[in-house]
Amino acid sequence: MSKVLIIGVGGVGTVVAHKVAQNSDVFTDIVLASRTKSKCDKVAADIEKRLGVKVTTDSVDADSVDQLVALFKKHQPKLVINVALPYQDLTIMDACLACGVNYLDTANYEPKDVAHFEYSWQWAYKDKFEKAGLTAILGCGFDPGVSGVYTAYAAKHHFDEIHYLDIVDCNAGNHHKAFATNFNPEINIREITQKGRFYENGKWVETGALEIHKPLSYPNIGPKDSYLMYHEELESLVKNFPSIKRARFWMTFGQEYLTHLRVIQDIGMARIDEVEYNGMKIVPLQFLKAVLPNPQDLGENYEGETSIGCRIRGLKNGKEKTYYVYNNCSHHNAFLETGMQGVSYTTGVPAMIGAMMFLTGKWNKVGVYNVEEFDPDPFMEQLNKQGLPWHEVFDGDLEL
Repeated sequence: MSKVLIIGVGGVGTVVAHKVAQNSDVFTDIVLASRTKSKCDKVAADIEKRLGVKVTTDSVDADSVDQLVALFKKHQPKLVINVALPYQDLTIMDACLACGVNYLDTANYEPKDVAHFEYSWQWAYKDKFEKAGLTAILGCGFDPGVSGVYTAYAAKHHFDEIHYLDIVDCNAGNHHKAFATNFNPEINIREITQKGRFYENGKWVETGALEIHKPLSYPNIGPKDSYLMYHEELESLVKNFPSIKRARFWMTFGQEYLTHLRVIQDIGMARIDEVEYNGMKIVPLQFLKAVLPNPQDLGENYEGETSIGCRIRGLKNGKEKTYYVYNNCSHHNAFLETGMQGVSYTTGVPAMIGAMMFLTGKWNKVGVYNVEEFDPDPFMEQLNKQGLPWHEVFDGDLEL
């Protein structure tokens, strides 16, 4: 019996719940929990209508270890899939240790009061999970997640040494809103407005926010202006593949989006510290989140597709070669299948596959691990079966 507990019922959590329900041969019992049980009930009803699979629902404040422990003891899952907020990673990991439950997430921990992305807080749990005989799988979305699996697959099958790694993330979709973020606005804006950073020759090089950019061509999409950002998987990938000389992350943004973002910053709405308003303390970015479109509501009219992949250069048998592995995902097709847009889909499907890898015994090391530390082959096989097929280009122009 493989009971899984999903915490979080935003766009990604909704996709995870649908994909878990589609694979009921692996996931025999499903529990969906969030702060607001009625949201879970709505998703559960949709899944039962679409797939005929029953999903149990519950409520929990994921900031509270005591509430999480009570939830875990009540339902006794084998694995928790954490698709709540990154602020809540550590409380959920603490509850897992207290209850003997395995753990998987899609984004690394970050403190609420600082826009800072670092794995050190979660890596520090390695000994505790080993002693408890439990597994924690970190960063199992698309990027981080599939980007790490792609890199591990390239290292296993196509390279003796990886020297240059560029992760490229393009959203060429149109949601027909003046301004909206594709996942939690608070997390999204914090991520994009921080300084850029990339790894080169053993050091981290810092840049201004979105300072470095260039046009890159994406399959079936064409050229899009792509901006160098820091992204958390770079930290684990350069650690786990020490032959890497340079690792960077690029993401596309439209000019209208960037104009709105600049205004939001200029007028102070991207602030994450408290301000006084009418005798109350509010965080401007959290207030902005409340008035922006909900990412869960973007899917119905979303056109176009995403394209995310790894462009890699290195050595095989003493000769230099290049390799590009990527997936394109249709927003419309994602909506038809799960009711959510493609960005939620590309994160939620890999989270389900990672859970499947653990529950079927293919990824079963005790301790705390990033996805690239496991065998990539069974995960890559499931990507093709579960809606995110991948494509390869050998010895093409990487443009980077």
